[in-house]
Amino acid sequence: MSSSSVAPRGPSRGEAWFCTTGLPSDVVFEVQDMSFHLHKFPLMSKSRKISRMLTEQDEQRPERRRRRRSSQDNADDDAAADAETEIEEAEIEEAEGNEQQQVRMDDGKSYRITFPGFPGGPGTFEAAAKFCYGVRLDLTSWNVAPLRCAAEYLEMTEEHAEDNLAARAEAYLAGSVLRHPGEAARALKSCEDLLPHAEELGVVERCVEAIAARSSSSSSRAWVDDLAVLGLRMHKRVMAAMAAREDARATEAVESCLVSYARATLPGLSRSMRWRRASAPVSSEVEQRDLLEAVVASLPADKCSGRVVTAKFLFALLRTAHILRASHDARAALERKAATQLEQATLEDVLIPSYSGAAETLYDVDCVERIVRHFLSDEELGEDEASSSAAAITEEEVAARTTASRPSAVAMVQVGKLVDNYLAEVASDANLKPAKFCELALALPDHARIYDDGVYRAVDIYLKAHPRLTAEERDRVCGVVDCRKLTVEACTHAAQNERLPLRAVLQVLFFEQLQLRRAIAGTLLASTTGAPRQQQQRAAATRQAAGPSETWRTAAVQESQVLRVDMDGMRSRVQGLERECSSMRRAIKKIDGGRDDAATGSSPGSADGAASSWRSRYGCKFSTQVCDSQARDAVVSRASRMGMSP
Repeated sequence: MSSSSVAPRGPSRGEAWFCTTGLPSDVVFEVQDMSFHLHKFPLMSKSRKISRMLTEQDEQRPERRRRRRSSQDNADDDAAADAETEIEEAEIEEAEGNEQQQVRMDDGKSYRITFPGFPGGPGTFEAAAKFCYGVRLDLTSWNVAPLRCAAEYLEMTEEHAEDNLAARAEAYLAGSVLRHPGEAARALKSCEDLLPHAEELGVVERCVEAIAARSSSSSSRAWVDDLAVLGLRMHKRVMAAMAAREDARATEAVESCLVSYARATLPGLSRSMRWRRASAPVSSEVEQRDLLEAVVASLPADKCSGRVVTAKFLFALLRTAHILRASHDARAALERKAATQLEQATLEDVLIPSYSGAAETLYDVDCVERIVRHFLSDEELGEDEASSSAAAITEEEVAARTTASRPSAVAMVQVGKLVDNYLAEVASDANLKPAKFCELALALPDHARIYDDGVYRAVDIYLKAHPRLTAEERDRVCGVVDCRKLTVEACTHAAQNERLPLRAVLQVLFFEQLQLRRAIAGTLLASTTGAPRQQQQRAAATRQAAGPSETWRTAAVQESQVLRVDMDGMRSRVQGLERECSSMRRAIKKIDGGRDDAATGSSPGSADGAASSWRSRYGCKFSTQVCDSQARDAVVSRASRMGMSP
């Protein structure tokens, strides 16, 4: 058998396929644009449909010849008789045909049969024809469904001939294809071009059920990529069947399939385009939007495992949803999903550009703020549920719940670092309003930041990028920083930062001195409590080594030496603290100036006048005795730092 190109006999036929057995062909089959020149007896032995069609045609052949001779004898009749004969022959030929195929004679020697809607096309018909000639047929997961539909179409069943094509295809389908989800996925893909034949034979349903049933039991996940070649309709059907099975492994399999399918079908999902297959066709924007919304709708309702549907994947979906202008419901669902894994996100993930023409900023700050608030609402909901169920539990349960709550606190701190890094990244945007910057910075609770160095860095970048802010806006922006939670390095930088308002610098200096005072007090307390213990140990050792008469004298000498060393150390620390206080007083007097002294009626050298002047000017309400270790702690609320009423 061979296939060769010939001159087309009609406008729709350009390829011809010949059976080279040494005998002239007596039947020609037309399948789409391909013509197959075959022999009727091998095909009639396997196909009941072809046998019936050719048998009926042979029975009608004598009658047709008789009518043709009669028409030739009456060729000299009038034009009316010729026209009537032609109409009669046309009616006979139309009655012999049917809706699916046509059988006609070529030169009275061969038949021509047309199959306009043959399942699988010319390739499948060629394989079926080779089977009729006894050629060995290699069944695969890609051709078994088309051959099964072709066998049903041609009626190649066991009732007509033993070991026929339909039985062969069914045996391979049940024994090899439906046992493996990957093979079933390939067969299901081939069924997309066989509808409604594959649906009527139940091939589609069996493939879907086989994938859903064996997906949770299969240890390998190599078949997941095979599902990515399915069309949207078939993929949604498979996902629905897998989701209907209440199994933990099935849920993870659903997540794996969704991730693989999204990466293979959505070109804009990955910035690097590494995950998209080169063979995947590029869909239109509308098709991509439908695919994305279908993937979002198929995501599990509960929190994803995080092993498959990661934070990076969710934020990539959200970014693609903005690009494709997905529906509001789809974007809102993605924002809630991304909030459940916000602690695992990176700065690159949350940098979602603003694709809306109405947005002025480079990045979508509103979207990130909504995600943060979803995260906080989920955390508060979890805490409320834990507190409501905390009654009547044992100590072991309390310890277990305390341990379980630790990841939540860690997640909060991680989100705090992420938000601070995001603020530092978007702070250089000239179109970012101070109110929006402060809203995002203050969205997190106080315990989300161990230190405020990150938000201070963002504030410094924002002030540098927005030099034309008013004094009120500067105070409000700086108010998001809690000076009590700055490290020594941040305090040193802030004290020398010319972009900060003077009031903020004074607060930083005050709390820096307060931290220094507490550190000194703690050191002195540790030294005073530790010295007697060391003294007692040394005295005991001396008493054991010396005799009884020398015990009291040795102990007295050692106690005197220890006391003298402690007094010298305390004196040096106090002197250093006094020098720090003096330098602060001189700095305050330089800031205040002689004009404020004249206004307050105090002499330039009066420390009380200077202190009262800058207190009244900058609203600082704390004790000037900064060297007093017993002074009360200064507490500045978040509302007062923002210039708002508590």
